[in-house]
Amino acid sequence: MSTGTERRFDCWGQILAAVEKPGEGMPILALHGWLDNAASFFPLMDALPNPLVAVDFSGHGLSGHRPEQAATHYVDHVRDVLAVADHLGWDSFILLGHSMGAGVATLFAGCYPERVSKLVLIEGLGPPTSPSTEVAATLRRAIDEMKLLPAKQKPVYAHMEDAVEARTKGFGGLSHDCSRLLCERGLMPVNNGDGEGFTWRADPRLRLTSSLRLSEDQVEGFARAIRSPTLLIVGEQGMGGQGHFEHRLGWIAGLTLVRLPGRHHLHMESPQPVAEAIAAFLDDK
Repeated sequence: MSTGTERRFDCWGQILAAVEKPGEGMPILALHGWLDNAASFFPLMDALPNPLVAVDFSGHGLSGHRPEQAATHYVDHVRDVLAVADHLGWDSFILLGHSMGAGVATLFAGCYPERVSKLVLIEGLGPPTSPSTEVAATLRRAIDEMKLLPAKQKPVYAHMEDAVEARTKGFGGLSHDCSRLLCERGLMPVNNGDGEGFTWRADPRLRLTSSLRLSEDQVEGFARAIRSPTLLIVGEQGMGGQGHFEHRLGWIAGLTLVRLPGRHHLHMESPQPVAEAIAAFLDDK
């Protein structure tokens, strides 16, 4: 399995890591899901002929974290995507996102429609939202969690296999082999006084309640601003198969929907049919 070449980008004062593989045709910028990393796209790399750069979001994988005393905000990822594309010199590119990455991709494609030639979403269409009746309680909970965070410790695993096993039980379920791919990029060695082990590189703030989520009306505004041809791939046993995005399908003009067997990480566990669906969409003039 190809894993590409490591890249680093200085974006807004922090370093974002990425993996690049060469190819032919319009380049693809790939955005992973929450608490995943660029290795999420390793299984797809060999199956897609296009040049591809898979980014580690801030606080994920090998990328740097936001400033220590700052709150983290979902929408900040949009400017990071723009910064990476500008560093690469890509005026126009294919934007590919999975789960949270699909949410960020939706926002980016609405903000910068002239930059996105085609949009490919896997198991995601826009970010999670909150109704206006919950925003006050949500912000309070987020602040309370921030105050308690310094006292919390990341889990430490004596062996990498323990972390791999834990990751297989994460959101959406994941095969052992795919879990290992994410763990190899997402873990770091530590010594906690009881001996050496492994813990997650991820910024612990990523697990906190979001301070403020967009509303459904706001997400609809972003989606309706998208001008690129758009493909949404959902797993029959994933979020899409459970109908999570049905009410948003009409927001993107001419959206193509493909349902495939698989769970939330079907692009990792069943990369070939996902790659075939993407290739057919990209070849469609």
